[in-house]
Formats: sequence, C-alpha cells, structure tokens
Amino acid sequence: MKLSFFSVLLLAGHLCVAAPMPLPESNDGARHVFSTNQENFLMDGKPIKIISGEMHYPRVPRQHWKDRFQRIKAMGMNTVCTYLFWNVHEPEPGKWDFSGNLDFVEFIKEAQKAGLWVIVRPGPYVCAEWEFGGFPGWLLKDEDLKVRSQDPRFLEPAMAYLKKVCSMLEPLQITKGGPIIMAQVENEYGSYGSDKDYVKKHLDVIRKELPGVVPFTSDGPNDWMIKNGTLPGVVPAMNFGGGAKGAFANLEKHKGKTPRINGEFWVGWFDHWGKPKNGGSTEGFNRDLKWMLENNVSPNLFMVHGGTSFGFMNGANWEGAYTPDVTNYDYGAPISENGTLTDRYRTFRQTIQDYYGDTYKLPEPPAQPEMMELPPSRLRKRPACFPVFLSPPSARSPSTWKPWGKAWVSSCTGQRCKDR
Repeated sequence: MKLSFFSVLLLAGHLCVAAPMPLPESNDGARHVFSTNQENFLMDGKPIKIISGEMHYPRVPRQHWKDRFQRIKAMGMNTVCTYLFWNVHEPEPGKWDFSGNLDFVEFIKEAQKAGLWVIVRPGPYVCAEWEFGGFPGWLLKDEDLKVRSQDPRFLEPAMAYLKKVCSMLEPLQITKGGPIIMAQVENEYGSYGSDKDYVKKHLDVIRKELPGVVPFTSDGPNDWMIKNGTLPGVVPAMNFGGGAKGAFANLEKHKGKTPRINGEFWVGWFDHWGKPKNGGSTEGFNRDLKWMLENNVSPNLFMVHGGTSFGFMNGANWEGAYTPDVTNYDYGAPISENGTLTDRYRTFRQTIQDYYGDTYKLPEPPAQPEMMELPPSRLRKRPACFPVFLSPPSARSPSTWKPWGKAWVSSCTGQRCKDR
C-alpha cells in the first residue's frame, strides 16, 4: 500500500504522545474538509495541529509579504492569522479600497503559495492597537451612536462591511481549494459587553457567507470574559501572554471539553510614546509554547511578525490617561519589524522542531535581510517648536487625511480635532 507524506505524518502521530500532527501543505491543489470533534481539529476527519503566527497585511509592505511568509514557514508555522481592517477598506461610506497594501485577497493567496493555511479575523472591531479599533471615523457623525451594539446606525454599516469582505473571502475557503480554515466572530467581545444576540448576528453572517470554515470566538481567560464572549457550539479561543495551563483549565471549567486553541499568545506588547519599551522573557514564553504543543493546544503567536502601523493608523490605550502607541508594532515578535530573525525566533523554532521530532524537518530560514548603509547625519540647528505650530482646526464632522494620495480618516469626535 502506498502512503502519502501526509498519511505518514498522521500514522506517526498516532504512534507518539505528541500527536496530532501538522497540517498538510495548503498549496497541494486539493479541496479539504476542516472540522472539529469534541477535542480536536480535523482535516478530512484526521486530527491535526494548527501552529499559527499573526501578521497583518497593512503593516507589512506588499513587496515583503512573500519573504515574511517564508520566514514564518521556516519557523515551523503551518498557518498565518490576520485581522481585516474596516476603516482602511471603507474610508467613506460605500467607497471601498482593496488596492495595493490593502489587497487582503492577494495576501491570502501569497500565504497559500508558501504552503500556509489562513485564519481570518474580519472584525468589524479589531482592537490591534489600530486607529479607532478599526472602525471608520465617519461613524462619529452621530455623536450618540454606540459602537459594538445593536444600534442600527452602527449595526447596519457594520454588517454591510462584514458581508462585503466575507463575499471576497468565500472563494478562498478550504472546501474550494483555498487556504482559509477558520474565521473569528467579533473580537474579544467578552472584555466589552454581554449582548449575545449582537455577537450572534456576526456569527450568522460568517456561517452564511463562509460555510466551509470553522467559526470561533476569542477572549481572555477570566471568568467574566469567557461567560460574556463565548457562544454555544462555537469553538472558544483563549488569549493570554502566559499561564497557558491555567487558562485552559478555566476554559474547561466553563465550557467542558472543546478543541483547544490559543487565539493570541502575546510574545511581547505594544509600546507607548514616552514610555520604556516593553520586553518579556523568551524563556517564559517558550515554556508556555512548549506546554501548548505538548498538551493538544494549537497556538497563535501574536505577533510572529508585527511590522509598522503606517500613516495615522497607530492607536492608543488608556493607562490612567490617554496613552498613544508608537508606529513601530514590533511587539517583541520573533521576526522583527525589519524582517530580521531574532534569538527568540531561533528559540521558538527549536521548540517546534523538537515537537515534530524526526517526523518532519523544518525548512531552512531565508538569509537575514540586507540593511542599507546610511551616511551619518547631524542636526545643526533647532527652532522652538510651539511658535511654529498651527492652531488646531475645529470641525463638526470627521476630517479626512490624504497622505501619499490616499484617504485616511481621523477619529475626531465632532468637537475639536487636533492634527496628530
């Protein structure tokens, strides 16, 4: 009897404790069925392991997508995960932009060429330290509108956006020979609210438009987050930066047996203007990664490659005061902002190779990127800053920025807007 490479991996997986084994290549030209049972993710009925890393198409110049996917693949990932970003795709109501670096369809196809599967997180809320959480600024024309609610002024355009992008994703489902295996429902909603009917409306769109993928929710591991954010019959992913064992123990307490997937494994954190750079222990992260691999948890490194929040898209957080994020979204990622492979990359790669053992040898990583040599420069004069600043303009509706000839919408509240 002849066995395919994938069949050999599956057979080996059944003979060792560390199984299930990895997914086959997404570019094998075949249509597959991706599903779940009580405890596992299944490819054509056989248990498999998802090993994923997060990378966002607007944060990485399009000409580097192929290179970054090769680096992700060589690290041991079989899947890449990305948000979709409403505000850049619909900068004005009903006017869509999927060109250039915003062409997520081509991003997904490029991932498939590299042999990677894809998990999509279409939002409409994406967090991700991104301007207005991914919501377009024109929503703020109604000052009392409530986002992430069943307010029709929000819900109708949000569902129109979700249907639009899902219709573009539909041909890329795994059941049609594409690489998309899963789609997230809303985004960490359990940290925000408890309106299950609101979340179900997102689920209904995904199930109708993308029937060939597995939907999932994604929340932190606290009791109230799990209670508020999960849905019956929908795979619940857990997000954390450590404590994987406790997170999944708490999930099982609330949800019983379920396929175990980590929606975001924070291997770093975002950085704020004027604050020290966030770090984190590679050794500690590596312990959690190893535990997940050995305990039938599918991890998703957030981020595997962070890149840059270009233009005015860097967001802000609240840490006792309004705290803006820097445009660098390195996030402690094993593939740094400029594509360099770090010591963290090599540590995680070895852990993943150890998990595979002799059943699968990881491809060699591409060479480190070549850096430009720039001549030294020195600033010889300095003016006083505040006398040359213009007075901030007043506006009753969101302003539209147009750097580089593209429209980027600010999140002005309708009172006094400052050019950030």
